[in-house]
Amino acid sequence: MARQKLLNKQSFVWAIYDCGNSAFALTVLAAIFPVFLGSYYISDFERELSTSRLAWTNAIASLVVFVLAPVLGTIADNGGMRKQFLAFFAVLGAVSTASLGLIGEGAWFWALVCFGLGSVGYYGANVFYDSLLVDVTTRKTFNFVSSLGYALGYIGGALLLGVHVLMTLHPEWFGLADAAPAVKVAFVTVGIWWVLFLLPILFVVQEKKADATLRDASVRAAYAKLGETLREIGRYRDAVAFLGAYVLYIAGVFTVIAMGANFGQRLGFDETDLVLALFITNIAGFPATILYGYIGHHIGAKYSLYIGLVVYIGVAIWAGYLTEVRQFYAMAITIGLVQGGVQGMSRSLYASLIPQDRAGEFFGFYNMLTKFAHFIGPLIVGTVAFYFRDPKLILLPMIPLFVIGGLLLARLPRDGKSMS
Repeated sequence: MARQKLLNKQSFVWAIYDCGNSAFALTVLAAIFPVFLGSYYISDFERELSTSRLAWTNAIASLVVFVLAPVLGTIADNGGMRKQFLAFFAVLGAVSTASLGLIGEGAWFWALVCFGLGSVGYYGANVFYDSLLVDVTTRKTFNFVSSLGYALGYIGGALLLGVHVLMTLHPEWFGLADAAPAVKVAFVTVGIWWVLFLLPILFVVQEKKADATLRDASVRAAYAKLGETLREIGRYRDAVAFLGAYVLYIAGVFTVIAMGANFGQRLGFDETDLVLALFITNIAGFPATILYGYIGHHIGAKYSLYIGLVVYIGVAIWAGYLTEVRQFYAMAITIGLVQGGVQGMSRSLYASLIPQDRAGEFFGFYNMLTKFAHFIGPLIVGTVAFYFRDPKLILLPMIPLFVIGGLLLARLPRDGKSMS
């Protein structure tokens, strides 16, 4: 198929937004904020509490979106307001992130408030960003466009993270006294970067008009329709089967992402190596995710997902034998080859299984279950780590999640077009 049939102006603009929100995911969620929280915002006396405070803040943010996502999705569908809600949550996230640059040393509570609001903005914006996929392309190109979004997110987020790493390692190059002001500047630039990539999607992407019979956008109507969706979800058996598989395997994927730095730290690797490995993961992820989109376009999203799940099973086994930092770098590259592809194929496969006029509502469920999955994997890993204390064992419990998730995918059609 010719390239112009795979991509148009609206789908490209939709995809490029991922450059903006991925900066938050990389710099704030995964890399710099967790380290800065323990070294700057929390005093030496309370430093051992940084992990629990950060974990609870993440949990609260996930819980907020877990509860609100289906209702907000329904309101957005009924009122034709997906872009408005996307803008609200993205700006909330960007402003909250930039505000971290104003928080002083030792003010851990306000730092976590800003971080928590930023996380709500990030997760909430993704509900409406994902649902706009059905407005910018067709079923035939869901796989490619969805993967392109993740790929551009990788390269955009990694570029900014690379600048932030240089700022913290060599603040004098940027006219800064030391690493602390460099990190604060990094938070501000993430907020600005996020908004800059939000603007094109607001002005270029044309959201499809809501059904005239669904124009009631009140909260009461949203809850009523949510109840209706819960009653009728059984009609979409393939979508239900997919969600059952997704919540399992994506819990494993998220755990590998979230616990990767901690895993390397437990093995005694240097913090610089951990950050560089995360950077390498995203550099490898850019071309790999583009390729993944092409593969999914030709063999179908389901079989593309199987490739990724097999790789993740291999990574979980490999982790049990890891001893050297060069092996950690190799593992980071391996994860980068499939991480974005698995997420992109999941989004496109689900989009092909649901009614498009209720995409916001159904992607609300999708994101709600994603937040639920964010609890499952870390809970399992935390329990294993508590009882066994050997870091090489912490990823092994993810293998059953990948295997069972893959088995549940087996009943789905190859291209996801069935809506039985």
